[in-house]
Amino acid sequence: MRYIFKFPDIGEGLDEGTIAEWYVEKGQEVEMGDSLVKMETDKVVTDIPSPKTGKVARVYGKVGEIIHVGEPLVEIDIPGVDGEEAQTEAKTTEFEPIKEEGAGVVGTMEIADSTAFLPATDEGLDSVQSGGQAQKAKKALATPVARAMAKDMRLNINDVKGTGPAGRVMKEDIKQHQDSGQKFKQQQTTTIQDNAKPVEIIKMTQIRKAIARNMIQSKHKAAHMSLFDEVEISELVRIRSKYKDKFEKEGIKLSYLPFILKATALALKEFPLLNSEMNLEAGQLILKKYYNLGIAVDTDNGLLVPVIRNVDKLSIKEIAHEINTIANKAREQKLGMDDMKDGTFSITNFGSIGGQFAVPVINYPQAAILGIGRLMKKPVVSNDTIVPGNVLPLSISVDHRIVDGGEVSRFVSRIMEFLSDPVSLIIG
Repeated sequence: MRYIFKFPDIGEGLDEGTIAEWYVEKGQEVEMGDSLVKMETDKVVTDIPSPKTGKVARVYGKVGEIIHVGEPLVEIDIPGVDGEEAQTEAKTTEFEPIKEEGAGVVGTMEIADSTAFLPATDEGLDSVQSGGQAQKAKKALATPVARAMAKDMRLNINDVKGTGPAGRVMKEDIKQHQDSGQKFKQQQTTTIQDNAKPVEIIKMTQIRKAIARNMIQSKHKAAHMSLFDEVEISELVRIRSKYKDKFEKEGIKLSYLPFILKATALALKEFPLLNSEMNLEAGQLILKKYYNLGIAVDTDNGLLVPVIRNVDKLSIKEIAHEINTIANKAREQKLGMDDMKDGTFSITNFGSIGGQFAVPVINYPQAAILGIGRLMKKPVVSNDTIVPGNVLPLSISVDHRIVDGGEVSRFVSRIMEFLSDPVSLIIG
């Protein structure tokens, strides 16, 4: 009989989602674990898998419509199950991600307070090489023509539902998948005439709504204070240049960011207030003894802040590997909620697209965020002589309720010491 599958609670306080793409239609046979629909929520864009095997009897909602947690998504006819049993299951079955191909809940976006966040790599995501496999997944069956089309359209062919023999992805499937995505985008934008003045109305996505709410929360709840400085890093430039090609042969892109993350983590151990949060109601400061650094990544799907864990315990090579991996996962829409959670400090690299200084917005309830500007050639004074130098601008915003100006200055100075003498990152 008929089983009513309702939009599940996928955690993180989400109570609604927008239908981004339907993978099934009425009359279609589905197996347990098959993706039914792609949903955009405040924090993730995720595929919802079928909890049952059967035939789709009805789908609820059109692309672009909002569905609340607990509302029906799909009705499935299940052979061999009577009506009373199906309805009981519909009320009691909880959603659990199934670890089969296409069944896991795969997220792409969790935005904390990140409209001030920009790309995390020095040269953009397009040049990042994977240091490891982002997610274990079965390779899609596809024709050579379909694979070429997917590559040209920058689509992940594993996300395309195949209609050919044995589920093989055909060129028609690639086109339909692309058209579905374009249809969703088009539904978000409308051009109208306002007193003979053309205007464009863009429907806010769930993620943009979350950004708006969280930015206001950060500005209202944290007392922002910012500090700016510059550090000369010619020795770091030399070391990076020396090892860049060696890392490249191992499939790892070595940017300056791993050195910055390592320097920040070691400095945080010396200045614990910068790695804390405030519980004002309880009159407590929570000093975190672990160092999980969030780095801002700019992708086609929005601004993401994935977290690299225990940075203080990782080598420069390991940090570079982790950065490469999460950058590829972000680009391929493979980031999950676990990749985003439990950050203790954030770093944003606006210099990767040309900025020098900025006032980054704190990723509340964290105590601080560090901004990295564009590396520039500038004259500097060395031994009373003016010489060419490589100067890196730094910007930091802190919650002044937690951290005083003197502590911020000492913290930034310690980071600068590490970056100007990168060998100290290894020998302490």
